[in-house]
Amino acid sequence: MTERVEVEIGNRTLSITTGHVARQANGAVWVQYGDTVVQVAIVAAKDPETTKDFFPLQVDYREKAYAAGKIPGGFFKREGRPSEKEILSARMIDRPLRPLFPEGFRNETQVYVVVLSSDQENDADVLGIIGASAAMAISDIPYEFTLAGVRVGRIGGQFVVNPTIAQLEESDLNLILAGTDTDVVMVEGGCNEISENDLLAALEFGMGQIKTITTMIDQLKERVGKPKFAFQSQMVDETLVKAATDLAYDKIRQANTTTEKQERQVELDRVANETIETLSEQFPEMENEFRMVLHDIEREDMRRRVLEEKVRADGRGYADIRPLSSEVHVLPRTHGSAIFTRGQTQALAVVTLGTKMDEQRIDDLMGDSTKTYMLHYNFPAYSVGEIRRITGPGRREIGHGALAERALQPIIPNETIFPYTLRVVSDILESNGSSSMATVCGGTLAMMDAGVPIKAPVAGVAMGLIKEGEKYAILSDILGVEDHLGDMDFKVTGTREGITAFQMDIKIRGLTMDLMHQALQQAKVARCHILDSMEATIAKPRAELSPYAPRIISLQIKVDKIGDVIGPGGKNIRAIVEKTGAKIDIEDDGTVIIASVDQAAGEMARDIIIEMTEEPEIGKEYDGRVRRITNFGAFLEIIPGTDGLLHISEIDYARTERVEDFCQVGDVIRVKVVEIDPEGKIRLSRKALLPKPEGYTERPPRADGPRHDGPRRDGPRRDSRHSGNSRGDDRSSGGDHRRHSTPR
Repeated sequence: MTERVEVEIGNRTLSITTGHVARQANGAVWVQYGDTVVQVAIVAAKDPETTKDFFPLQVDYREKAYAAGKIPGGFFKREGRPSEKEILSARMIDRPLRPLFPEGFRNETQVYVVVLSSDQENDADVLGIIGASAAMAISDIPYEFTLAGVRVGRIGGQFVVNPTIAQLEESDLNLILAGTDTDVVMVEGGCNEISENDLLAALEFGMGQIKTITTMIDQLKERVGKPKFAFQSQMVDETLVKAATDLAYDKIRQANTTTEKQERQVELDRVANETIETLSEQFPEMENEFRMVLHDIEREDMRRRVLEEKVRADGRGYADIRPLSSEVHVLPRTHGSAIFTRGQTQALAVVTLGTKMDEQRIDDLMGDSTKTYMLHYNFPAYSVGEIRRITGPGRREIGHGALAERALQPIIPNETIFPYTLRVVSDILESNGSSSMATVCGGTLAMMDAGVPIKAPVAGVAMGLIKEGEKYAILSDILGVEDHLGDMDFKVTGTREGITAFQMDIKIRGLTMDLMHQALQQAKVARCHILDSMEATIAKPRAELSPYAPRIISLQIKVDKIGDVIGPGGKNIRAIVEKTGAKIDIEDDGTVIIASVDQAAGEMARDIIIEMTEEPEIGKEYDGRVRRITNFGAFLEIIPGTDGLLHISEIDYARTERVEDFCQVGDVIRVKVVEIDPEGKIRLSRKALLPKPEGYTERPPRADGPRHDGPRRDGPRRDSRHSGNSRGDDRSSGGDHRRHSTPR
């Protein structure tokens, strides 16, 4: 039986339908918002996965090309590996869903989200969160919480729920929020230096919208929800737990007092191996169970020390930041480079400046677009002392890179100020927590080293939480172990003026607004402390670019001149590139971008293009090359493709009997444009550039007008039809010789 619920959100109808499609899944729904449609199907295995000590949840988000009326590109003409957008959307759905599963649930579960229709206005990622929650709510999978997600923008100071793609262009905030009807579960987004209070106000606005959606999902659950199946939490033999605890508890507590990461881990591994070896005869083949028990002891003791002794794993106080250091220009031939170190986390950031031809071209459901700023994040295994096969970037690397890219976006200068394609690469050299925030700091330093005129430096910090009942502690600049054994990872980036990006994941059921407020205020203090350290290394962008970076010159030409610059089959532009070595890119609106490491070569290319596209002006002087000689004057090419007539009477103040006595084809003569008639014909004068002879008087114009064709009795014939310009190559002197452009 088909059931449907709907509600108005942001002046559009959000509907959820079930019972019509994918009926063999544990739960499936069809979510529609505007003309964007998402199908979500969820399946869980009947039996738990006993060989794993974690919840095997898999979330996939895929966009069908047909959703936007497209056929996929490439040879196979079908969807291939997930795009970066699909991976980020899958992570966005996974993160709020995962912590709400019951403790001890180990049944392998897959959430499959497919975009079936895209109206090019409403992004489907938030619909994936809503659909996953609704499908889980009506399924028989043991999942008791109702979750929803919304996007919040701000336009003209007013919050907007689920802004369209066009509205986001005007918004200074792009917040994705997921939560239950009472608590925040996941936050992600970017903004243009907004304050902590404004972000909290946006969260409160979004939570009000979420409550409306969770109420709708609960209505659907009441109508068609299935009874939840029972599951057996993975239990460990109490005798084994007691034996391991008696033997290892005090040793683990002692190991936890070691403040250095690697030394602490070596000691914990030693305790684990000794415990397993000692008890192996009594409990054979129970290594996994022993490690689970010892892990729980480590977790409980670390959290106890924080809440009761107010001491963190490395000995710091709650708000203390690890030692900071940074250096710039560490690589001599790159355009900009920096190493940022915070405790045992270290990022090498490198900036490369490119031209318009280096921009990234993106083809997705929202249409074709380009990116002139990119940030890529790499996390090699050696950074944490491990060995791992080297493959392409994983979901975590793509997610961390996207967060850091979003954090720096608001400070990147626009193309009119800085017409470069900008790529930042962060290679993590060492990691003990919050390497994405080290990437933000290192990226800022590298851009300033490269001479990128950024608006202001950006720093980032990761905030943690330890919460037991009513007791809690908010931790600044968390370690890897505090992330792993703690309850929250809340990353906040920004300038001194405000926040630029944020991302929050939690492992508990939800977070109150009061805790969010405290975390944001503590993060601001930490951020400013880190900025102080960074600015001590380099306070502002360098005044000059690296000598190895391309110099870019931008100019504007008329659209009808584009063909002249390109030439037939690209002949002209290739000749300029071969002569100067510069890279040249011409946009359809006539914008010309010239890039060259050698400034002089770029200027040469610019001058050639200006000369090719220049329009003649009355009163301006030119060096004209003689193209053709007639009995009444000479035709000179004053700019490429444009000729003017130097009449015999304009050669000199003294009488010139024959043009050939003065010049030959190929000679260069300095002339001045004295007239451009309505038809565009150009009259030149050499005489106008000569000093006027003493006592010279101009001959008055003829009362009966200029003579017509016919030979003069006393010299070369005058031809009034040729007193203007004759443009082009050697042609009949009586025609219209206007310049014509080669089609592009």
